Amino acid sequence: MTLRQERSSVSRRLAYVVISVVFANYLGNAFIYVVQAGATPVRIVSSLACLLAIGYLQLRVFSRPSANVRSANAYLALGAMALLVFAPVPFFAYAWGGMPGFLAGSALLVLPGRVRWFVFVGVAMANAATKVTSGITLGVLAYSMAATLVAGLVVYGLSRLPSQVYQLESARSELADLAVSQERLRFARDVHDLLGFSLSAITLKVELARKLIGDHTDRAVRELTEILGIAREALTDVRAVASSYRELSLTDEINSARSVLTAAGVAATIEADHAELSPRSRTVLATVLREGVTNLLRHSSATRCSITVSGKGRTVSIDIVNDGAPAEVSADHGSGLTNLATRTGAIGGSLLAKSSPDGTYRLHAEVPADPAPEQPASGPRPFGPSIATRFAQVLLTAVVIGYGVMATALATYSVPVGSAAFASAAVSSAVTALLVLGVVSHPRVRANPALGHAALAGLAVCVYVPQFLFHNPNLGGVPGFLAGSAALILPRWFGWAGFVAVVAGQGVIQAAFGFPPVDIAYGVMAAMNHGLVLYALTRLRSMVVELHEAREELATAAVTQERLRFARDLHDLLGYSLSAITLKSELTHRLVTTDPDRGRQELTEVLDISRQALADVRSVASSYRELSLNEETQSAQALLSAADIDVTMRIDGCEELPTDVRVTLATVLREGVTNLLRHSKAERCEIVLSSSPQLVTMDIVNDGLASSDRDARSGSGIGNLTTRVCALGGSLDAGPTAERTFRLHAEIPL
Repeated sequence: MTLRQERSSVSRRLAYVVISVVFANYLGNAFIYVVQAGATPVRIVSSLACLLAIGYLQLRVFSRPSANVRSANAYLALGAMALLVFAPVPFFAYAWGGMPGFLAGSALLVLPGRVRWFVFVGVAMANAATKVTSGITLGVLAYSMAATLVAGLVVYGLSRLPSQVYQLESARSELADLAVSQERLRFARDVHDLLGFSLSAITLKVELARKLIGDHTDRAVRELTEILGIAREALTDVRAVASSYRELSLTDEINSARSVLTAAGVAATIEADHAELSPRSRTVLATVLREGVTNLLRHSSATRCSITVSGKGRTVSIDIVNDGAPAEVSADHGSGLTNLATRTGAIGGSLLAKSSPDGTYRLHAEVPADPAPEQPASGPRPFGPSIATRFAQVLLTAVVIGYGVMATALATYSVPVGSAAFASAAVSSAVTALLVLGVVSHPRVRANPALGHAALAGLAVCVYVPQFLFHNPNLGGVPGFLAGSAALILPRWFGWAGFVAVVAGQGVIQAAFGFPPVDIAYGVMAAMNHGLVLYALTRLRSMVVELHEAREELATAAVTQERLRFARDLHDLLGYSLSAITLKSELTHRLVTTDPDRGRQELTEVLDISRQALADVRSVASSYRELSLNEETQSAQALLSAADIDVTMRIDGCEELPTDVRVTLATVLREGVTNLLRHSKAERCEIVLSSSPQLVTMDIVNDGLASSDRDARSGSGIGNLTTRVCALGGSLDAGPTAERTFRLHAEIPL
């Protein structure tokens, strides 16, 4: 589990704890007032049953992240909540005044559109209406209505934010998958554009060299030399694509195109007169040239081809025209031209490919000589996170202001509206709300401890000065805001110690001023609730922002993993094939004058390998490749024999092995043989594969310790194999033995 995930999990647990405590305080406060009004067994049992039912509906039906609040069950639960909130009012009167907040908040969760807000306000008005009697003061009505509205927002917010966080956490993996898909498309494009051309050119030249052996030996030697050059360049391309960067040379591509077209018997006319190009434009034009020539060789029967690169000033164009219209309609719509259109469009250019009535085919691309700097990808962002962030901020603001209004309204219970005491309470509530919204809940306060401590001092003045000045604990604004702010600003344990001290201190102050136990309990519970709500909404809002940022981090990490996977697959699959092509081409180069028949045979195998390599290109680009252990065994034996290495193979029957084990062993065999050919001068090689019900092992031992054996052990190939084998719970070792041999040993538990 990552640090980010760990934090989000802790925050979710914290949210559930806060929800439970806050809702329990609301319910507990109602129960205290019910008992105070008359502690008969019937009242106690009936009120407890109703309160527990309300708590169950809120926690288990409306507040669960996985709950479907638009279902028929949710509407039934909302109806049950309405009965539990309003039906007991005639029996419990004022004691039940805090319960409509649960109904108001649940209505916001369940009902659709604007209807929920009408019901939300209607519940608050209905709660106030139940208290209308002769002699009721306006302050009491205002307080009752504000209390219901604020409680409804608290219930709604605390119930909704955990589900928002849950949805955001689920969306992170979707975003990572999207980034991975984009990265796969980019890799597929690079593999197709770079390696497809090289392998097609190798195939073409091998076919030509095979025909020339015997009759035109000198020309066959030249073609073999070019095959070796292309194979080595393709190996460089493998490394370039794997490392996510490749800058092509337009001049080199023009020379390569001329050579390949000439070898194919196509009369080529090439003209290049263009302005200085930026690396990006040069690479795109070189890629267009590569793909255009590749399509010509694959899909047409051209005898003439004209290539023109021209342009001065801000725009440069390339035209590739041939007299052999594509034999396949799909060539016009294949992935190659689609990739080119994507590349040219990315730098502000354009691409056109079409057949003409005169039987010619034209590929035209235009790009700016110096395109605008590349901007980071900024596709449309999912709508949810930004909504959640704004929602959390608005909710926090509404609740803080609502608590301030409630505190001011509460002051009218004990002091005249126009008195200095009331003015002091109003100012205290207003300043407290401003400090909380402007400083305490702002992210920058974490980076500025002095500012946070100053805010705490200001809150303490607002809370305690009016209380002690007028000997009335109801004039201190919202003491719970001081408790919640301490938990937010101070270090963890000090913060919660401060929270407890403020909450407990409020009870001590009320006891010192001679308030009855019920009022003391109410004061303590109110301070605790206000503090927890402030802490929870601020922390949960911060968590939403953190998750919003973490999505990009996770997407980047997923892309990095995908790059590593591509690098590993490219190395394991194409590195082997290109090494084999290079080896067999060098062998043919030596045989062409002494043993032409053997040379033709080797070139036939090169053709097979190059065609398989093209298939590997497609498989890597499509993100899947399952190697056959039997095929790799046969291929390894043939390749080592062609290199004049005496091979001994002992392969147990492994048909019953799991697929992932067989594929991994096939990869180990490929890489082991590739390293042997690259890094050693072996004369003998022994390959042993054995299995038991518990374990399968593979040993590749050769007698050709090279001076570069350290590179073979520490290179990316062995590292990739180690990663693959360890993923299955196995181990891999590579190194010299006491018998002066080099041994690659892999074992995988079954």
